[in-house]
This record gives sequence, structure tokens and C-alpha cells, in this order.
Amino acid sequence: MLPGATNAVPKRRRGRVRAPIIAGRYTYAPRQNNNVNDLNNKALSGLFGFVLMLAFCVFFPAWTFDYWQAWVLLSVLSLSLLAITLYLMKKDPRLLERRLRAGPRAETQQSQKIGQRFGALAFLATFVLPALDHRFAWSAVPAPVVLSGEVLVVMGLLIVFLVFRENTFTSATIEIAAEQRVLSSGPYSLVRHPMYVGALLMVLGIPLALGSWWGTATIVPMTLVIVRRVRDEEELLTRHLTGYRE
Repeated sequence: MLPGATNAVPKRRRGRVRAPIIAGRYTYAPRQNNNVNDLNNKALSGLFGFVLMLAFCVFFPAWTFDYWQAWVLLSVLSLSLLAITLYLMKKDPRLLERRLRAGPRAETQQSQKIGQRFGALAFLATFVLPALDHRFAWSAVPAPVVLSGEVLVVMGLLIVFLVFRENTFTSATIEIAAEQRVLSSGPYSLVRHPMYVGALLMVLGIPLALGSWWGTATIVPMTLVIVRRVRDEEELLTRHLTGYRE
């Protein structure tokens, strides 16, 4: 018998009493389960909305659904991003929550707020410009090159996934967590900012996957955005993350 416990049996209260669920050493209260469900629903609905936005940015400028390159790319992006999201939902909900805190409003520095807005427009341009190219037939990209663009997109997303698996502090904003440490394993053993390498591969592959040579011009503004962000992140990490300068 626990200290302070009695043999008296308490009267049953009306209504349904939800007991905590015990699994191994850990106890998950219903409230915690609700929070996890809310997070998962937010992640999946956000992904669905993101894919719809990309579809709009492709098919509206193209003014046709007869665009096989777009259908293939959107399928590849949807399935890849869904796989990454499901992995985070199961293995690293904290990272998933960090990734959902994204966009200009989530940034603390005004320069990053501006950079995020410019970056979002540049990213959408990687879909809009190739779609216009398709509509007005400015250029023709052979099917093997289109498929190579798909490969670059998949490679970029694979690198991003490997970064997520290695680093649970991969926030969508520039910040440092209290328990964050310097990593030198996995993709970090090859390059200091592997996720940005993956992002560059992806934005390089998108215009090609959409069958557009002209669309590759969007790589320039996207590269400028990424370089600026890397510079700001380097400055923050060098100042505040122990051991990063070494």
C-alpha cells in the first residue's frame, strides 16, 4: 500500500474517466496524446496545402493539365515529403514541431524575415517560370534530361532526410537550442551545412524536371538566398555554439 493510501474505495464519478496509458517505463497522459495528434494533423494538413500551392503554381501558369513533367515532379515531391513527414511523426516529433515553426513570422531577425519572403518568392519562381516556358514553348528539354532533374530532386531530398535523421536540432529558423552540440557524423562529416547542399540540388533539378531550360535561371536568386542564410547562420553558431569555431 502506498503511503497515505486507505482501504476505502472511492465513489465512481459520473462521466467517463480517461486513465493514462502506460507503455514500458513511460506514461502518456491523454493530454499528451492529444498534443501529438494535433501536431501530426497540423503537419499533414500543412503538407497537403503545400502540394496544392505548388500544383497551382504549375498548372495555372501553364494553363493546361496536359503537362506530364509536372505530374511526375509533383508525385515525386509529394511522396518524398510524405515519407519524411511520417518518419518525423514516428521518430522525432520534436524536430517535426521545430520544422513547422517556419516562415518570416517565425524569424527573430528582421534581415531573416526579409530573406525568408524573398526566398519563398524565388522558390515559387522555380515552378512558375518553367510552367510559362511550357505554355509558350520557349525551350524543349529531352526526356532523359527531365528524368535527370527528377534524380537531382530525389537526391536533394535524400540529403535533407539524412540531415534530419542525424540532427534533431535542424530548425526551420536560425536559432540555437540549449542542449545543441556540434556534429561531425553522417552528412556533417562531409560538409558543414549539408541541408543547404540538398536544397541546392533540389532547386537545380526542379526546372529540368519540369522540362525547362529557361527555368534554370531561378537557380541564381535561390543560391543568393541560401548563401546569405548560411552566412548569418555561421555568424550565430560561431558566436554562441560551444566548439563550433574549432
